[in-house]
Amino acid sequence: MSDNDGQGMIVNPKPSKDNQDWDGDEADRADRLRFEEEQALIREQSEARAAAKALEEQEKQEQVNLKDAQKR
Repeated sequence: MSDNDGQGMIVNPKPSKDNQDWDGDEADRADRLRFEEEQALIREQSEARAAAKALEEQEKQEQVNLKDAQKR
């Protein structure tokens, strides 16, 4: 057995010329939908964390600026 014999690999057939809009079966479409939803959730969580971190940094900078102003 060689690495190129295709054993153990998922092979999706290519659409034939008469069926160019082939989109897989229902399971393929459901998997794609779940993947898209998971990606959207990951993106939302990432953006929320980035926003929270930016807000935290801004608040720290404002505190530093306030302390500097009080020293003057």
